[in-house]
Amino acid sequence: MRHLYSCPLRWSDMDAFGHVNNAVFVRYLEEARIDFTNRLAPGGGSPSFTGGSVVARHEIDYVRPLVHRHAPVTVELWVKKISAASMTVAYEVKDEDTLYLRASTVVVPYSFADERPRRLTAEEKAILKEYLDDAAHQEGSVAG
Repeated sequence: MRHLYSCPLRWSDMDAFGHVNNAVFVRYLEEARIDFTNRLAPGGGSPSFTGGSVVARHEIDYVRPLVHRHAPVTVELWVKKISAASMTVAYEVKDEDTLYLRASTVVVPYSFADERPRRLTAEEKAILKEYLDDAAHQEGSVAG
């Protein structure tokens, strides 16, 4: 399963060349990732996905410049890897027929109370497995 996030482009996202600035794409990924984890929280008193997390690593391949426009861009997100104390999230920033960026982020759950990283719970792992897909978009579904 994939999570789709419709990301608005802001006038301030542009660089001097009229393209979305490369650093701004990291914010787009963050917005999509936060939207994803907020939707994963099961509620009903469950502590899953209600604490913090920290980014351990970003890897980004810029495929094509994204020029500012009024229409939002789609950030497609899925889980690439689940380990005891981290998950790797993969992304494609794209339109229906244009791929702008491929990326991945290693995210580590973090306990603010203990001020240190923590392990993923069994419930969190089970929920994340629904979004696990490590092969289908290796090369991307959109022509790059």
